[in-house]
Amino acid sequence: MTLLSAEEVISRLGLAPHPEGGFFRETFRANESVTAPFAEVTRAASTAIYFLLRAGEFSAFHSVRSDEVWHHYLGASLELHTVDRAGTHRRVELGPQLQHGQYPQWVVPAGTLQAARPIGAGFSLCGCTVAPGFDFADFDMPARAQLVLRYPALSELFETLSR
Repeated sequence: MTLLSAEEVISRLGLAPHPEGGFFRETFRANESVTAPFAEVTRAASTAIYFLLRAGEFSAFHSVRSDEVWHHYLGASLELHTVDRAGTHRRVELGPQLQHGQYPQWVVPAGTLQAARPIGAGFSLCGCTVAPGFDFADFDMPARAQLVLRYPALSELFETLSR
C-alpha cells in the first residue's frame, strides 16, 4: 500500500487554503433549506467538507453557529480542542486507535470555540459536517487578544492555537 503525501491528497481532492488554516473543499450542500435556530435566516439543511492539516499547521480557534461533526478519514491522528461558553476546555483525539481513547468522529456543539492540529508527522484528513449548513456569515474567528481577554486562564492554549 503506497501512502500519499499531503500535497498529493490536496491535489487529488482539489483542496484550497482555508482562512482558519489548512486546506478544504466543500463536497456537499443540501438542496433543502431550513430556518436556522439562531436567526431568521435560511441555510442549507446540511453541508460537508474535506479538511486537511499538515504537520505543524493548525486550525485556529473559531466558532460556527451550527453543530459541527468532525470525522477522521486518513493520516495522522488529530487533537481537537474545544472551549464552551463557560470557558471549559476539552481536548479529544480523533483517529483510528479506539484502544487508546481516540474517536473516529466528534460533535462540536453550535457556538463552541474549536481548534485542531495533527498529532505527530504527516497530515490529518478529516471531514466536517455542519447542520444547519455552513455559511461564512455564521463563522467567527476571534483574534488571540480577544480570546485571552475572554478566557485568561486559557492564555497558553490560545498562544499556540490562535492568530
